[in-house]
Amino acid sequence: MRTPNWTQLSLGRKLKFHQLLVFDRVLETGSLVRAANETGLTQPAVSKIIHELEACFDGPLFARSNRGVRPTELGLLLGARVKSLMAELRYLTDEVNAFHDGTSGHLIVGTLIVASAELLPRTIAALKARAPGVRVTVREATTAQLFPALASGDLDIVVGRLPEQALPLANAFPLSHQVLFNESLCVVGGTRHWNGRAQALRLDDLRGGPWILPVPESPSRLAAERLFHEAGLPLPDDVVESLSILTNIGVMVRTPRVSLMPRAAAMPFVEAGLLCVLMDTPPGSFGDVGYSVRADKQPSPACALFIECLREASEALATASPDA
Repeated sequence: MRTPNWTQLSLGRKLKFHQLLVFDRVLETGSLVRAANETGLTQPAVSKIIHELEACFDGPLFARSNRGVRPTELGLLLGARVKSLMAELRYLTDEVNAFHDGTSGHLIVGTLIVASAELLPRTIAALKARAPGVRVTVREATTAQLFPALASGDLDIVVGRLPEQALPLANAFPLSHQVLFNESLCVVGGTRHWNGRAQALRLDDLRGGPWILPVPESPSRLAAERLFHEAGLPLPDDVVESLSILTNIGVMVRTPRVSLMPRAAAMPFVEAGLLCVLMDTPPGSFGDVGYSVRADKQPSPACALFIECLREASEALATASPDA
């Protein structure tokens, strides 16, 4: 039997919003049981809702296995639209709450290495001091993962190094990029292994040893590669590729491996005595640090307040910087 050609009105009458909420949780968790727990329903109730949707769209939305469920091609098609609907529902919920109760809501922030150690903690602390009712979720990933999530509404804002305008990633999505400050790189190592040895070191003094570099798909890797290229040096041979600050610091504390880090990300750990700066690189060697938001949508009240706190935190960091 051929599926009827839906109109916006007929599909709107057929579908129930709570069905899409349940579908989104099943898609996100890959499990009927976890979706039931998150929505406060029983597993049979979740299964019934999915069957109703499959009957509506005349096809299976998930393939079942003993490991859970995974979306079919039809499920992925529906999922792409449902994610946007869920984002809009979240925005509506936040705006209504903010209208009635003052600033509240749920803010989802994507972060990159340069922001996660100092800039973002300062910003969140200031935000929570002003609006304790705002729930903040932080997701750390690469730019290539965060920008699509921001464009689809899964994230409200991304904070970190901005991609250079010449890179395809900078213009691949309808996003607005705002610069907060220009950042430099520094080479750091564990204090246990390098304390007292960081006098007048150059890049070619360190290149032959073990290194940690950003992963190839990150914009910060381009800054690292440019630094070696401008010094007339090839990349190190012994390299661990990682964007995880905790992993990188753990490795440097235990071994003499060195790493290129944004100065803003490195300084809290230098001040704590875990790392020491082995050499500085030219000003601006890391690039512009800032935030990205959707260009086609006004930030929610919670996100607007977060941006205000973010700007204040970046100004405070600039004032506190020894290079300021």
